[in-house]
Amino acid sequence: MKTPQKHAALIHAWADGAEIEYREYPDSGNWHVRDNPSWAGTGAYRIKPEPKPDVVEQYVAKGYTKYSGVRVAEHWERENLRLTFDGETGKLKSAEVIA
Repeated sequence: MKTPQKHAALIHAWADGAEIEYREYPDSGNWHVRDNPSWAGTGAYRIKPEPKPDVVEQYVAKGYTKYSGVRVAEHWERENLRLTFDGETGKLKSAEVIA
Protein backbone atom coordinates (compact mmCIF):
# COMPACT_ATOMS: atom_id res chain seq x y z
CA MET A 1 0.00 0.00 0.00
CA LYS A 2 1.25 3.46 -0.89
CA THR A 3 2.18 5.78 2.02
CA PRO A 4 -0.20 8.78 2.21
CA GLN A 5 1.19 12.28 1.73
CA LYS A 6 2.51 13.76 5.02
CA HIS A 7 0.09 16.72 4.86
CA ALA A 8 -2.90 14.88 3.36
CA ALA A 9 -5.40 15.94 6.04
CA LEU A 10 -4.33 19.58 5.78
CA ILE A 11 -4.48 19.45 1.98
CA HIS A 12 -8.07 18.20 2.19
CA ALA A 13 -8.96 20.94 4.69
CA TRP A 14 -7.33 23.57 2.41
CA ALA A 15 -9.26 22.22 -0.60
CA ASP A 16 -12.45 22.61 1.47
CA GLY A 17 -11.64 26.28 2.19
CA ALA A 18 -9.58 26.23 5.38
CA GLU A 19 -6.90 28.91 5.74
CA ILE A 20 -3.45 27.34 6.02
CA GLU A 21 -0.49 28.81 7.89
CA TYR A 22 3.14 27.94 7.26
CA ARG A 23 6.51 28.37 8.86
CA GLU A 24 9.80 27.37 7.30
CA TYR A 25 11.05 25.20 10.15
CA PRO A 26 8.76 23.32 12.53
CA ASP A 27 10.19 24.84 15.74
CA SER A 28 11.01 28.39 14.69
CA GLY A 29 9.51 31.69 13.66
CA ASN A 30 6.01 33.03 13.31
CA TRP A 31 3.21 31.48 11.33
CA HIS A 32 2.33 33.07 7.96
CA VAL A 33 -0.81 32.59 5.88
CA ARG A 34 -0.19 30.80 2.57
CA ASP A 35 -2.79 31.15 -0.16
CA ASN A 36 -1.13 28.42 -2.24
CA PRO A 37 0.94 26.20 0.06
CA SER A 38 3.77 24.24 -1.55
CA TRP A 39 3.45 21.44 1.02
CA ALA A 40 7.26 21.21 1.23
CA GLY A 41 8.57 18.42 3.42
CA THR A 42 10.70 20.68 5.65
CA GLY A 43 8.01 23.24 6.43
CA ALA A 44 5.38 23.13 9.15
CA TYR A 45 1.74 23.66 8.24
CA ARG A 46 -1.44 24.08 10.24
CA ILE A 47 -5.01 25.27 9.88
CA LYS A 48 -5.11 28.90 10.96
CA PRO A 49 -6.63 28.91 14.44
CA GLU A 50 -9.72 30.97 15.17
CA PRO A 51 -8.84 34.11 17.15
CA LYS A 52 -9.82 33.98 20.79
CA PRO A 53 -12.53 36.53 21.62
CA ASP A 54 -11.83 39.47 23.90
CA VAL A 55 -12.86 39.08 27.53
CA VAL A 56 -15.05 41.83 28.98
CA GLU A 57 -15.45 42.07 32.74
CA GLN A 58 -17.32 44.58 34.86
CA TYR A 59 -16.14 45.77 38.27
CA VAL A 60 -16.91 48.20 41.05
CA ALA A 61 -14.37 50.90 41.81
CA LYS A 62 -15.05 52.59 45.16
CA GLY A 63 -13.22 55.02 47.35
CA TYR A 64 -10.88 57.89 46.78
CA THR A 65 -7.77 56.95 48.76
CA LYS A 66 -4.67 55.13 47.63
CA TYR A 67 -5.83 52.16 49.73
CA SER A 68 -9.06 51.62 47.81
CA GLY A 69 -9.16 49.11 45.02
CA VAL A 70 -11.11 47.64 42.17
CA ARG A 71 -13.08 44.47 42.81
CA VAL A 72 -15.78 42.35 41.26
CA ALA A 73 -19.21 43.71 42.10
CA GLU A 74 -21.42 41.96 44.62
CA HIS A 75 -24.91 41.00 43.41
CA TRP A 76 -26.44 44.10 45.01
CA GLU A 77 -23.88 46.58 43.67
CA ARG A 78 -23.93 48.39 40.36
CA GLU A 79 -20.83 47.95 38.21
CA ASN A 80 -19.14 51.19 37.25
CA LEU A 81 -16.03 49.99 35.41
CA ARG A 82 -15.79 47.83 32.28
CA LEU A 83 -12.41 46.33 31.38
CA THR A 84 -11.72 44.66 28.04
CA PHE A 85 -8.82 42.21 27.78
CA ASP A 86 -7.31 40.93 24.54
CA GLY A 87 -8.38 37.31 24.03
CA GLU A 88 -5.00 36.31 22.59
CA THR A 89 -2.57 38.06 24.95
CA GLY A 90 -4.67 38.68 28.07
CA LYS A 91 -3.48 42.30 28.10
CA LEU A 92 -5.80 45.17 28.94
CA LYS A 93 -7.15 46.77 25.75
CA SER A 94 -9.54 49.32 27.15
CA ALA A 95 -11.14 50.60 30.33
CA GLU A 96 -14.49 52.35 30.37
CA VAL A 97 -16.30 54.11 33.17
CA ILE A 98 -19.96 53.10 33.17
CA ALA A 99 -22.23 55.95 34.19
